[in-house]
Amino acid sequence: MTVQDFLDERIRLPSPPAIALKILEAVRQEDNSFDDLAEIVMTDPALVARIMKLANSSFYGLPNRVDSLAKATTLIGIQNLKNIALSFVIIKDFQDAPQGSFDLNVFWKRAVCSAVSAEVLASHVEHKDHDIFISALLQDIGILVMFLSDPSTYTELLDTKRISGKSICEAEMEYFGTDHAEIGSYLLGTWNLPETITGPILYHHSQEPVDTHRNSSMILGFADKIAAIYHGTQSNRKAIEVRQGLKRLYHFQDEYIDGIIDTIGDKSREVLEFFAIPPGDMKPFSQIMQEAVEELGRLNFSYEQIVLELKQAKHNAEQLAFNLKKANDKLRELAFRDELTGLYNHRYFQEFIESEVKRAIRYKHPLSLLLIDIDYFKSINDTFGHIAGDKVLREVSQVMVRLVRQNDMVARYGGEEFAVVLPETGQVGAKVIAQRLRRGIEQLQIQQGGQPLSVTVSIGMASTDMANLEAAREALIAQSDRALYRAKRNGRNRLEI
Repeated sequence: MTVQDFLDERIRLPSPPAIALKILEAVRQEDNSFDDLAEIVMTDPALVARIMKLANSSFYGLPNRVDSLAKATTLIGIQNLKNIALSFVIIKDFQDAPQGSFDLNVFWKRAVCSAVSAEVLASHVEHKDHDIFISALLQDIGILVMFLSDPSTYTELLDTKRISGKSICEAEMEYFGTDHAEIGSYLLGTWNLPETITGPILYHHSQEPVDTHRNSSMILGFADKIAAIYHGTQSNRKAIEVRQGLKRLYHFQDEYIDGIIDTIGDKSREVLEFFAIPPGDMKPFSQIMQEAVEELGRLNFSYEQIVLELKQAKHNAEQLAFNLKKANDKLRELAFRDELTGLYNHRYFQEFIESEVKRAIRYKHPLSLLLIDIDYFKSINDTFGHIAGDKVLREVSQVMVRLVRQNDMVARYGGEEFAVVLPETGQVGAKVIAQRLRRGIEQLQIQQGGQPLSVTVSIGMASTDMANLEAAREALIAQSDRALYRAKRNGRNRLEI
C-alpha cells in the first residue's frame, strides 16, 4: 500500500491552520517578508506574547531584554520567528483533538523536547539547518494522524509492539503498510512545508538516510531518543544509544554528552511553558543517572543474581503485556459486537461500509448491500415471548454467518433487521447470495417448547453496478431500504432489487 492509497482509504488529512499557511506564504516572499510576517503574527495577541516570552528565555540567551516583535526578529532571525510561530499554531490546533487512549499531553511533551534537543545538538555539531526545530517538533506527527484515523487499530498496534519488541515503524508497516515517517512527511508536503522539513522527517528513522538530508535526519533520530529519555519508559537504553551514537559520529566523550542532555532538559522545561504544556515530573538527566547508580549500589547483588532478576523481570513484563493485549483485544471486540447475536453492531457496520465504498470507488470494483428483515417478528414475540424472539435472532444470525463468504460482513442493523455487506460483488453475485440466505433461513427449524418454529425473511438489495446508483454509503443504504420495503409490501419471504 502506498502512502497515497493509505490516505485515500483510511484517513482524512487534517488541514493546516489558516494562520500557518499565511506564515509560510509570507516567508516565501522575497520582498518585505518581515513586514508581512509581523502583520500576520500581530493578528494573534497570544502568539505575540509567547514569541516575546521565548525570545527573552534562556533558550536564546540574548544579552538584553526584548520588548518588541521587530527587535525579537532582528535578534533571533526571521527563520526562527517563522518556526516559533508555526510551532505554536500547529500545537494549538491539534491540542483539541479527541484523545481516547492516546495521551496527547505526553505526545507534545516529547515533541517539544525533541525540538529543543535537535536545536541544541545542531549547534554542538555545527550543523546549520534553520528548520531543524520545527522538523524535530513535527517528526512524529504521522503517529498522531494515524491514531486519529483509526484509534482501535493503532491501540492494538501499540499493544503488539510492547509484546513483540518490534520498533514502532515495524509495527506500523505490519498493520498499515506504511509508517508514521512517510505519513508525516506526506502530510506536511500537502501543507506546502518545504523539503528542508519534510525530507529529514521522512528519513529520521532510516539507517541510511539520503545524502541531501543525512545530517538533519541523524540529528532528528538522536533528538527522538533524547526526548524518550525524559518522557519514555526506556530511559537507560535510550541514553546508552545516544552516548554510543554521538561518540561514534562526533567523537564526544560521555561527560560532554551528559552535559548536552542536561542542558536539553533545562531548556525543554522552559520551552514547554511557552507552549502552555505542563512539564510534569521531568528530572534532570544527571539526577536520573545518579539515582540509577545509587539504586544499584543499595542492591549489592552478585552478577548472577542481577542476571536472574533481569530475566524474571523481563518474563513478568512480557506476561503482563500479553495479558493486557488479550484484555484490550476483548474490549475492542465487545465495542463492535452485538451482545445478543454476536454479530457486528450498527456502529461497526457504518464504519465498514464507508471504508468499502471508498475502496470500490478507488479501484472501480463492485459492492453490494443486503438489508434483511425477519417477517412478522412482532407476532413471534407476542405469541411465544421475548425469550423465543431472542432465540430466533441468534439462530438466524448463525445461519447467515454460515452461508456468507469469508470476506462478507454480517451485522445486526437494529431490532430484527440485519445488514450484509458483499465486497467485490455485483448485482448478479449478490442476488445468488441473497437467495441462498433467504432459502437457508426458510428451511431453518427452531425448536420452541417442543414445537418447530419456522421463520422467513424479506431482503432488499442494492449494488454499485446497478444503473443510476451513486457509489456512496447513503445511496447504497437508501436503495437497499427501499427494496426491502417493496419486498415486505409484495408478500414477504422474497428478494427485491
